[in-house]
Amino acid sequence: MNQNILFTKLDSPIGELLLTSNGEAVTGLFMEQHKGEPMPIKEWRRNDKWFREAARQLRAYFAGELTEFDLPLAAAGTEFQRRVWAELLKIPYGSTINYGELARRVGNPKASRAVGAANGENPISIIIPCHRVIGSNGKLTGYGGGIERKKFLLEFEAGVSVKKNR
Repeated sequence: MNQNILFTKLDSPIGELLLTSNGEAVTGLFMEQHKGEPMPIKEWRRNDKWFREAARQLRAYFAGELTEFDLPLAAAGTEFQRRVWAELLKIPYGSTINYGELARRVGNPKASRAVGAANGENPISIIIPCHRVIGSNGKLTGYGGGIERKKFLLEFEAGVSVKKNR
């Protein structure tokens, strides 16, 4: 991340979230003690105003009122990682798929491990819903924000989906 980074922090039911931006799009969403979480440096500029819409949408998500984010995103990664992250955006709210299915969707059915690695490098968690990918046996597997948070997000979305479908 370069020096022209804007950031804000936002309280949530899963702890404080750190959001970053290049001034044009959201570039990161990290949880406390998130694997790979960047540490703000003195050159970063806190700008809560820039993140007003992202904060509004995240609050609506955690209130069970928003199931799809509409924000400009700029996730830095390889072409393969960006393909994987684009597929993550297509997983419906309240649903899960496994790594093998995700690999098939990106056109490389034998690349489950590579897809898993790309999933784990997603810099914009929650908004790019990497938490919706589970193991082929249905078990929860690694999550940069921790398995307990992944479990919370999946159970939360499933509960909201049930309520909306009644």
